Amino acid sequence: MSEYDGVLLASGGMDSTVLAYDLKKKGKNIILLFLDYGQHCMEKEYETLKRVVPVCYEKNIKTIKIGDVYKESHSRIIIEANLWVDNVVAEDLYLPYRNLLFLSIASAYAQSVGVKNVYSAFINSNHAKEIDCSMDFFTKLESLLEVYGSVKINMPYREMSKTQVAMLGLTLGAPIAQTYSCQVNSQNPCGACPNCVDRIEAMNNLIKEV
Repeated sequence: MSEYDGVLLASGGMDSTVLAYDLKKKGKNIILLFLDYGQHCMEKEYETLKRVVPVCYEKNIKTIKIGDVYKESHSRIIIEANLWVDNVVAEDLYLPYRNLLFLSIASAYAQSVGVKNVYSAFINSNHAKEIDCSMDFFTKLESLLEVYGSVKINMPYREMSKTQVAMLGLTLGAPIAQTYSCQVNSQNPCGACPNCVDRIEAMNNLIKEV
């Protein structure tokens, strides 16, 4: 048996950061799995992850490189846009089966190191365009991997909004303001991609609530 209680897909974004603090509060010893899939903001995400992760998990960050999968992609998640020139629409951010790939890799890694639980902070977003981002998809994949393998997929926030996750983050003391998750630019949040829209709405709602 592994010394770890689970593997968490972590990116330095708000949702996975909140889940890391959530699992820490529950006393879980977890591996934080960071995937380098050729995203233009990889360095920004990784540096952010190291900064926002609970101190007790700093030594538990593991990186897996899978960039070759998307090296031919023209997605703006892979090829960074110039915010002053390029007109980026939601369809430009599509990456085929990204969530399926991430969860499959995390599950394969977890089984390889003897861990039975994979944690993912995917939320119920109205702005995400990926075909593998629906509640139905997550439910079916969760069942599939549990039936045909020894790994359980845990997505505790899949029925929550970004606002609800942000509020939970505040109660847990997670540094949500320091997280980063823009899909278009690696330095300055574009404010228009699905991740940015969700984040802005959540922050505005927090201001109203607090």
